[in-house]
Amino acid sequence: MKFSLSWLKDHLETEASVEEIAAKLNAIGLEVEGVEDPSARLAGFRVARVLTAERHPNADKLQVLSVDTGDGTPLQVVCGAPNARAGLVGVLGLPGAVVPAGGFELKKSAIRGIESNGMMCSTRELELGEDHDGIIELPADAPVGMAFAEYHGSDPVFDVAITPNRPDCMGVYGIARDLAAAGLGTLKPITINPVAGNHDCPLPIRTDDPEGCPAFYGRAIRGVKNGAAPEWMQARLKSAGQRPISALVDITNYVMLAYGRPAHAYDLAQLSGAIFARRARDGETALALNGKEYTLDAEMTVIADDKGVHDIAGIMGGEHSGCSEDTTDVLLEVAYFDPQRIAGTGQRLNLTSDARARFERGVDPAFLDKGLDLLTQLILEICGGEASRVVHAGTPPSGTKVVPYHPSLALQLGGVAISDEAQKATLTALGFGMDARWNVIVPSWRPDVDGGADIVEEVVRIHGLDNIESAPLPRIDGVARPTATPAQKLERKLRRAAAARGAHEAVTWSFLPEADAAVFTEGNGGLWLLANPISEDMKAMRPSLLPGLLAAVRRNADRGAAGLRLFELGRRYLRGASGTSDERLTLGLVLAGERTPRGWDAKNNGGKAQSFDAFDAKAEALALLAEAGAPIDNLQVMGEAGAQFHPGQSATLRLGPKTVLARFGMLHPALLKKFDIDLPVAAVELFLDAIPAKKAAGFARSAYAPPALQAVKRDFAFLVDAALPAGDLVRTIRGADKANIVAARLFDDFRGQGVPDGQKSLAIEITLQPGDKSFDEAELKAIAERVTAAAAKLGAVLRG
Repeated sequence: MKFSLSWLKDHLETEASVEEIAAKLNAIGLEVEGVEDPSARLAGFRVARVLTAERHPNADKLQVLSVDTGDGTPLQVVCGAPNARAGLVGVLGLPGAVVPAGGFELKKSAIRGIESNGMMCSTRELELGEDHDGIIELPADAPVGMAFAEYHGSDPVFDVAITPNRPDCMGVYGIARDLAAAGLGTLKPITINPVAGNHDCPLPIRTDDPEGCPAFYGRAIRGVKNGAAPEWMQARLKSAGQRPISALVDITNYVMLAYGRPAHAYDLAQLSGAIFARRARDGETALALNGKEYTLDAEMTVIADDKGVHDIAGIMGGEHSGCSEDTTDVLLEVAYFDPQRIAGTGQRLNLTSDARARFERGVDPAFLDKGLDLLTQLILEICGGEASRVVHAGTPPSGTKVVPYHPSLALQLGGVAISDEAQKATLTALGFGMDARWNVIVPSWRPDVDGGADIVEEVVRIHGLDNIESAPLPRIDGVARPTATPAQKLERKLRRAAAARGAHEAVTWSFLPEADAAVFTEGNGGLWLLANPISEDMKAMRPSLLPGLLAAVRRNADRGAAGLRLFELGRRYLRGASGTSDERLTLGLVLAGERTPRGWDAKNNGGKAQSFDAFDAKAEALALLAEAGAPIDNLQVMGEAGAQFHPGQSATLRLGPKTVLARFGMLHPALLKKFDIDLPVAAVELFLDAIPAKKAAGFARSAYAPPALQAVKRDFAFLVDAALPAGDLVRTIRGADKANIVAARLFDDFRGQGVPDGQKSLAIEITLQPGDKSFDEAELKAIAERVTAAAAKLGAVLRG
């Protein structure tokens, strides 16, 4: 929300400085994002008088001027303006000045062979207006040599961030009200001169959608002249970042920005039959003022006549019924629209506007008649014409409510003691009423106030948050207890472990486009869709961390990254069978592109770059699961990683057939194409909620005692079916004699000469740990027989 100091002073009688106003706005919860002084852009420009004007010897349309800048030494300036003449007082831009309209720096230069020491400027070049037919002409008594910024005057512009719960401050008048309540001046009353009208409105007005548009007020004004708005109004609109268009359009914009009351003016000649609010029809279209055509649905409210749709109600007017310079008769619309309907329509159409920003927050339902009177008053003053009588269709909600309150809540909830008289004065200044029992009547422009806590917030912020003394929290005697939960400790540990393995942490949105999230709903029971999302691209809660990481891969790859290791630790949001919400802690990791860049190395495939593969993903999954405390020795590698993964190059890690701790592998090419990624990507998802909890242990660990005897190692080579996972064989052998076998690992996988077709040779090393005495030959033989017997259950045959 932008506004100038002069605009604020239209509504607030104050002598406060710009700095004091900005500080007070911040103190009462209206954050000032910046204060801009437009006069700062006029540095280097001076008031100057043209002494002589001679024809340029080398150009018919140029003149060579001698210009007095007030220092006694005239400057020579080449100028092409038709109104440049001796005696004219204008604005000279000196070398080094930056022209606001073009952003270029003026320099001493030769124009057609004649030296020029600056530029005489037009209003458009200084962004003070649209006139570019000639240079600025100032009064003859303007002080020559004075800095033009000083002569023109300073009108600083405030840029204030308005939170969604403060629709009353979406107009300058609402901000002035808050400042007055905070003691920074006196609020000026709104001057309204109601116009009764001298004829009936030529069009019937009604609302056929009382839910979406409870109230629709309107009147016609005939015989208007639509020219340019007055300079004072244009200046205020420009300070708000608005481009002046025409008097009729500018007046509606001015009322919206000054009082937070959106309205619309139709060219009456473009309307046919009655004008009314109704539900749109599925597939119906509307051509908006931005030149774009929008397809509507039955959940949207529109303003239409007997021929068709004119407005997307509460958001944007239609192109064909807007006012032009030829407009002579207008119909004014001031309506109240349901905030949720407006928000939903804007989100589905991906259409934003100043009107939508106000309607979806909630405009003052009691300001319809006053808003219409203000519009009528300004149009009659600026454009002339005759107003019809007002037509009232429907009834707006009352907007007022009564909230029980007690002054002691300020200390109880706000932590500051404020006298009853001071609280009453604050609430009265903000427009609240109350009875003797402190039943507070909330004004219609404050839909955000619902209870006693909201009243406390109003009282305390006007009192000043800086005036609340800091107080320490109570502290328990003795040594501070640890506050991190087991889940928090696990998260910290895994973040450090993933980073130590060379991955970079990413933090992505928990919200996704619905289409992206739908790809990852397999087995998750459907999506959670937000009723009021930030935008349509952030509508679905993520069922997986991979979509966000893939979006990060795409962004980095588009900027030239050849290899990426990214991880994220967060929650995924699942929808239970009964519609219940289920949040699960998950770690996602992606390995994209090159694992090692190209470069000469005897082990590096002749210098070519090496890409990540499924085994890299498996290694990361196992390493991170080990850090998380999962029993990785008991894990089984099984298929069914999901449709998002490449079949044959992906798998899951499970405890038993049902408990999935992780899935890993190469992502499916079709998925990568959907996310517009050209790199091969391996991915891992660890389902941390599925890791079994450790058994409770004492506070201190038992002392470590190294084995008294040296471990013994034995090697076994088995012929097995080529399809048998090596991990299954290793796990079976490890469990063949749990008392003596402490480790087993695969060290060779051979297929070739001497191995029958359809089979492979797996070599396993086992580690035996003796206890009280060393193994004798009989014991070693018995262990070997148990290993062979266990392997035989998988069809393994010991090689001779």
